Amino acid sequence: MPYIDESPTMSPQLSARGQGGGDSISPTPPEGLAPGVEAGKGLEMRKLVLSGFLASEEIYINQLEALLLPMKPLKATATTSQPVLTIQQIETIFYKIQDIYEIHKEFYDNLCPKVQQWDSQVTMGHLFQKLASQLGVYKAFVDNYKVALETAEKCSQSNNQFQKISEELKVKGPKDSKDSHTSVTMEALLYKPIDRVTRSTLVLHDLLKHTPADHPDYPLLQDALRISQNFLSSINEDIDPRRTAVTTPKGETRQLVKDGFLVEVSESSRKLRHVFLFTDVLLCAKLKKTSAGKHQQYDCKWYIPLADLVFPSPEESEASPQVHPFPDHELEDMKMKISALKSEIQKEKANKGQSRAIERLKKKMFENEFLLLLNSPTIPFRIHNRNGKSYLFLLSSDYERSEWREAIQKLQKKDLQAFVLSSVELQVLTGSCFKLRTVHNIPVTSNKDDDESPGLYGFLHVIVHSAKGFKQSANLYCTLEVDSFGYFVSKAKTRVFRDTTEPKWDEEFEIELEGSQSLRILCYEKCYDKTKVNKDNNEIVDKIMGKGQIQLDPQTVETKNWHTDVIEMNGIKVEFSMKFTSRDMSLKRTPSKKQTGVFGVKISVVTKRERSKVPYIVRQCVEEVEKRGIEEVGIYRISGVATDIQALKAVFDANNKDILLMLSDMDINAIAGTLKLYFRELPEPLLTDRLYPAFMEGIALSDPAAKENCMMHLLRTLPDPNLITFLFLLEHLKRVAEKEPINKMSLHNLATVFGPTLLRPSEVESKAHLTSAADIWSHDVMAQVQVLLYYLQHPPISFAELKRNTLYFSTDV
Repeated sequence: MPYIDESPTMSPQLSARGQGGGDSISPTPPEGLAPGVEAGKGLEMRKLVLSGFLASEEIYINQLEALLLPMKPLKATATTSQPVLTIQQIETIFYKIQDIYEIHKEFYDNLCPKVQQWDSQVTMGHLFQKLASQLGVYKAFVDNYKVALETAEKCSQSNNQFQKISEELKVKGPKDSKDSHTSVTMEALLYKPIDRVTRSTLVLHDLLKHTPADHPDYPLLQDALRISQNFLSSINEDIDPRRTAVTTPKGETRQLVKDGFLVEVSESSRKLRHVFLFTDVLLCAKLKKTSAGKHQQYDCKWYIPLADLVFPSPEESEASPQVHPFPDHELEDMKMKISALKSEIQKEKANKGQSRAIERLKKKMFENEFLLLLNSPTIPFRIHNRNGKSYLFLLSSDYERSEWREAIQKLQKKDLQAFVLSSVELQVLTGSCFKLRTVHNIPVTSNKDDDESPGLYGFLHVIVHSAKGFKQSANLYCTLEVDSFGYFVSKAKTRVFRDTTEPKWDEEFEIELEGSQSLRILCYEKCYDKTKVNKDNNEIVDKIMGKGQIQLDPQTVETKNWHTDVIEMNGIKVEFSMKFTSRDMSLKRTPSKKQTGVFGVKISVVTKRERSKVPYIVRQCVEEVEKRGIEEVGIYRISGVATDIQALKAVFDANNKDILLMLSDMDINAIAGTLKLYFRELPEPLLTDRLYPAFMEGIALSDPAAKENCMMHLLRTLPDPNLITFLFLLEHLKRVAEKEPINKMSLHNLATVFGPTLLRPSEVESKAHLTSAADIWSHDVMAQVQVLLYYLQHPPISFAELKRNTLYFSTDV
């Protein structure tokens, strides 16, 4: 799902962005079906998308019913001597809910039989077109949404009876569900219609992707998508006008220029502050603790008029109070905890876990991310009031320090006057911060929507070539930063090129990415003057000559070849090249000429010969890893010695009697490497060449229910030996990930290692694939990782259960 602020107290934010981040969904998808996808497969994908959407539509109707349920008794009491609410209050809170319910009930009743009696002649584009044409009702609902919430909140505070009703509304579970009812608050249910428009838009996009251009539904779905997207755009403009100015009591306009979260050192401890830079004043605030349902407010800690603000030079700064840095291993431990909690949340969600359990995990994850954000910054940024005291912030990046300094200095070039704010003026200014702020959430991943781009995981290879544009000779070097866990980290530094205007470094770095989306390059002049020592960290302060940032677009970065680029910064141009790798991409699948061995031989041939369900080599390697390698740091990621792996390969191929003795003596990384090699050398991937395009399409679906349908259906379609072996390996990898605190191998790490090994098409298939889709090889690798990660994060999958459901399309949401 695109990002929607789930907080019911906020103005509803609708978005038509696709999963790729900022790009909006195009109303015109690629012509017809994707290359190489037959019409039959397209129709099957359409059914999978629709059946998932139908199930979520049933849940939505149940939610609307639950919201409407108290309306009739409330109306009945409104005319009595003891009304719970007035008629006007009832009409405000439940405005347009009945109309929305009737629209969706009719849509559901018409779509359901079409999906249940599915065939190639089914058309349903007119139903989606009609649904889109009724979006005016949603416009009226959204216009009233904020007033409805405020009215419901006021009524809850003044009436205990209504408070009880609004806190526990009973929502019917879907058909065949174990849970007959779930309890939901009225506030949460009032948000559901806003969420629904975006969901419908995503489904339209998925349907169009899998509808042939000559199908009668195609133009109707296209029209419905166009209407929906225009509606989303207009709603966003209406409900969130960008106000950036506040009027001072004297009638002057004061604009917000920049705001963000910074770590302040106060009373020898670190405190997270929200800092607001206005045209004439810098204000440091913190969020007040508020009771549930109340609007959040800021409390001003201090302010400095820009006319009085100065940046002390390093040698002028007094030494800051001692703040103990957090040990690196503790920061790493926090990162591991965050990754583990993230996986647990995904498991709970996939397992339809209780919302309370998910909330508990989210709370834990937020606490760890907050600690990481608070304790990782080390770069001092000191601000001084010429009439008073100094303040010290710690930043994670020199880039941020430079941005704040430059923004303040630019404003100070204007004719600014010193002033003192009265308590009323300060109150008005602080009160405006909540409305004006541009940064709404603390920059931690738990504040991100589930479907926002997760960034890149793997290694970014960067060569910093040279720089031009310096006006005079200097001692120059560059540093590289990437974002990780919500903040930027410096990862590499070139050598200093002495006394030049055109430095040529030509240095290569391998930077590990942990969900990174941006690369920054900073160019410095090296200072050798030992008097210019920063007392905060005893380092000589070097001068930033320029800085620039680029997005790590997977389409651009993930190619087999180096991508050369130039980044411009304050008239300076730095030339660099980069490429991203998540594993060795040069390996090929080569069928064995001898069919007597196991390497390079079809899995069905091996299991039939052995009369086994899972190949002997897989069982033995897994058993050995679980016996003595499950706590090995980097198991499956650290390479074993190549000669050891080749020796084990020869022994398994020859079915030598000494296999078990050799395994017990062999280095565990060589055994792990042998298992990976076995899957890598299968003549076709474990998840088969035939189903590869369908796996790629399934993982790209936006609608969670459709994705679940598709991914389970694909498993059922695998040959039995492949499926049983895959499920066996899946459970093993989950057990390895359970030891992540010790072995440092998360589900994501394991998916990165094994995804391409289990999915990468055989040589013939991959060549065909590459000719049709030129340079997306690396993009495919990321999708392969996502496919395996999907199954790793899924609750246990039983072979028997899957096979029982062979002819049934699951519609659980």
